[in-house]
Amino acid sequence: MQFSSALLENAVNEFARLPGIGKKTALRLVLHLLKMDTPMVEGFGESLIRMRQDIKFCHRCYNVADGDVCSICANSLRKQELICVVESIRDVIAIESTQQYSGTYHVLGGIISPLDGVGPDQLNIESLVNRVQKEETRELIFALNPTIQGDTTIYYIQKRLQGSGVKITTIARGIAFGGELEYADEMTLARSITNRLPVESYMAGK
Repeated sequence: MQFSSALLENAVNEFARLPGIGKKTALRLVLHLLKMDTPMVEGFGESLIRMRQDIKFCHRCYNVADGDVCSICANSLRKQELICVVESIRDVIAIESTQQYSGTYHVLGGIISPLDGVGPDQLNIESLVNRVQKEETRELIFALNPTIQGDTTIYYIQKRLQGSGVKITTIARGIAFGGELEYADEMTLARSITNRLPVESYMAGK
């Protein structure tokens, strides 16, 4: 791809760094920005810079936040005794879009995957265990991707929480094994949350 402007080429190369964005798509985005009014482009750039510099992670659940605690944890109308354990922030957004869940979350920041060099110590598991022990947690819902790595993570955390007295469930198999939550349609995901299963039954059926 040949460019008559080094500035244009640099902008295209930067956009192409984003996941799922190839050079042709990057070029289309950059050319669209060129058509926009300067104040709009400046606002676009400033919002990205502010997001990167000022965004924080909730001290309680590790979701994205504007302050020390995210808006979900700070919401008194949410069921604070209910914790949905997810792999990433994208999963929080996917579940929230169903409007079927009224509890809180805990973002692990990944799943246990020895082949990828990811162990329990690299995830937000210890803070989850401490949270369950210190707070009046009634139920822990695992909403991890239905994969071998996801199941391994569920099994590990379940063992860590043995004897805690907390009800431990997992979303129903509306999500196909090997699938990913962020790509599931809202109706399927909503039904999976509503029809969640005890972890013991889920693991026994594998």
